[in-house]
Amino acid sequence: MTQPPPPPNQPPQQGGFGPPQDQPPAAAPAPQAPQDTPPAPQTPPDLQKAPQPGYGYPQQAPQTPPPPPGYGYPQGPPAPQAGQTPPPGYGYPGQQPNPYAQPNAYGQPNAYGQQPTAYGQPGYGYPGQPTMPMQPQAGPPGSGGGKSNTSLVIIVSALVAIALIAAGGFWYASSSGDDGKNKKHETASSSGGTAGTGGANGGTTGGKENVPADTASKLLFQVPLPKANDTVVTSGSWLTDKVYAKTGIAEIVGYDPDKGSKLWTIKLAGPVCAVTDHVTEDDRTAIVYQPKMPAKSSSAGCTQVAAIDLAAGKKLWSKPVDSGDYPINFENVTVAQHTVAVGSTNGGAAFDIDSGKPLWKPKQTDSCYDAGYGGGAKLVALRKCGEYDNRQLHVQNIDPKSGKVISEYKMSAGIEYASIVSTDPLVVAADVGDSAGDGSGISDYFSIDNKTGKLRTRISAPGDSYGGRCDGISRIEFCKQIVVGNDKLYVPTEEHDGTGDYSKTNEIVAFDLGTGKQTGQRADAGDGYTISPLRMDGGNLIAYKRPPYDKGGQIVSIAGGSFKETELLQNPATEKERDAETSMLPDYAEILYSEGHLYMSAVFAHKSDSTYGKEYLVVAFGAGG
Repeated sequence: MTQPPPPPNQPPQQGGFGPPQDQPPAAAPAPQAPQDTPPAPQTPPDLQKAPQPGYGYPQQAPQTPPPPPGYGYPQGPPAPQAGQTPPPGYGYPGQQPNPYAQPNAYGQPNAYGQQPTAYGQPGYGYPGQPTMPMQPQAGPPGSGGGKSNTSLVIIVSALVAIALIAAGGFWYASSSGDDGKNKKHETASSSGGTAGTGGANGGTTGGKENVPADTASKLLFQVPLPKANDTVVTSGSWLTDKVYAKTGIAEIVGYDPDKGSKLWTIKLAGPVCAVTDHVTEDDRTAIVYQPKMPAKSSSAGCTQVAAIDLAAGKKLWSKPVDSGDYPINFENVTVAQHTVAVGSTNGGAAFDIDSGKPLWKPKQTDSCYDAGYGGGAKLVALRKCGEYDNRQLHVQNIDPKSGKVISEYKMSAGIEYASIVSTDPLVVAADVGDSAGDGSGISDYFSIDNKTGKLRTRISAPGDSYGGRCDGISRIEFCKQIVVGNDKLYVPTEEHDGTGDYSKTNEIVAFDLGTGKQTGQRADAGDGYTISPLRMDGGNLIAYKRPPYDKGGQIVSIAGGSFKETELLQNPATEKERDAETSMLPDYAEILYSEGHLYMSAVFAHKSDSTYGKEYLVVAFGAGG
C-alpha cells in the first residue's frame, strides 16, 4: 500500500517522508451564550420532495475543514411550568466529549489549536476539549456542535481541555454479515450498517429477529462506569451468541449476556484507541491500543494493532508497524473477511487476523497513502493523493489478501475528507465544499459500483433536513444513524416540532441507491420520540426510538417493503430504568440489539463527580418483563 509524509503533530520520521500534508487550520468555536427563550419552531422537511441535485458540487473551491463541534449539547431539561409537559431529554449525561475533533499525536496541540491534558491519543478523532451536554435546541443546524435536537438551551461551562483516544462509535452497526448460523453476532463501532439480503413486505419477514412473547423489558444488569483519573475513551462493544464484550480502561471484558457476570477479561498495556464493528464468522475482531498507560498531559501513541478472539476471551497477537525509527500511529482499524486493515496519515497496513502475518505495509516511496479502510464483506481503501487543500481522493475496492485494486472511483478535486458508509453496496459520504454547515461531515452520498468503480448516483442530503453524521477526518469508517440495505440508504430526518409542548419527533426515510431518489417510504418516530436506524436484519431495518421524558424507549423492526413497524422491545417507564436508559445519548452511546436483548454503553469514562449521580458503563435490558 502507500506511504505519506508524516503529520505535523508527529515526531520526526526517518526514511524520506517529506513535509507534512494535513494541516487543517481552524480554531475551536467559542461557547454559545445562554438563551432565555426557545427558538422559533422548526417545520418538518418535505419528505416527498427529493433534495435538489447539485447541492454542494465538488467543483467548488476547496475550503478549510470545519471546526469541531462540541458546544451546546444537552444536559438536562428545565423545570416545566405549570400546565406544561417537560421537554424530552430527561436524564442526559452530565459530561460528554466532542467526538468529531481533529486527532493529535504525542501530546502535541491538535489541528484546532487545543492542547490535551490527559490520554491525548492520536488518530481516532477525539476532541481537544469536551463539554457538558446541554439541552439541545431547534435552531440552525450546526449550533451546539452538531445536528439540533430540542427547543430549549441551557449553557454550562466547558470542561478542562483534553484529547481523547479514538472511539468506535455509535455504533449503530451490524456484524460482518449473516453467517447463516442464526446466532447473535452484533457489534458497535464505526459504520452505519451492512447490506440486507432480500426484501420483506410486512412484519419481520426476511429477518432473524422474532417478536418476543412479551415485548415489555426489564433491567438485566448495569456495569458501573470505571474510575479514571481523567477522561479516557471506552469505545468498543460486541455481541455474539455467548458473550457481550465491552471495552473498559485498558481492558476488554466479556459479560454473560443475561446476568452481566464477568466471563473473561483481556488486559491491555494501555487504553484502546480504535475499534471496528466487524467480526469474523468465528467471532474474531481487531483493535488498536496504546503500548502503555499515558501520563497526564502526554500520549503513548496508538501503535499496537491486535486481534481479539471474542469466543475464547483472549488476545491472539499484537504488533506495531515501524516507519523509520518510529512506530506508526494508526487512526482507524477494520476487518474484511480474515484481513485486519489499519490506516493513518502515514499510510495503511494489513495483517492476517488469525496468524498476524503482515500482508502489506506503507511504502516510503509512495506519494499517496491509504488514510483508512472500510470492511465487512469487502475491503475498500480511501487513498489520498496531493497536498492539503488540493486533495484527490481515490475510493478503491481492493483484494483483502493482496491489496490489489479491483476497481477505483476518483472523487472530484477539492473534497478533502470522505467516509465509507458501506462497502457492499459501496456508499461514501462527504461534506462537499464544507457545505453541510452543521458539523455532520455529510452534504452528499456517493453510490458507487463496486465492480466497475463508476458512480451510480449522487444523493444530496442537506444538513438542515437530514440527520446522521460521519467523521472522515481520521475515522474513515465512522458513520452514525446511517444504514445501507436492500440497495437503499436509510437516514433519519432532522428533528422537528411535534404536536405537544416541547415535543420533538422525526422520521426515517429511504433513498434508492440506483436512482438517488426517495422511495416514498417513511417510518414515523411518534410524537415525543426520535428514531435512529441501527442495522439491517435481513431485509428489515432495526431502529431505536428514544423516548420522551415520561416513557421508556423502544426497539422496532421496520419491514423493508411496506415499512410497517413492529415493536420488538418496550423499556420500562419507571424513573430508575428511564434515567439509566436516557443517560445513553444515541449521538454518543453504543447501542446493540439482538433477540430481545438491548445493550447501551458509554464511550468514555471520566473522573467521578457526585454532581451527576451514579453513572454506568453498560445498561442492559431484556424482554419478558
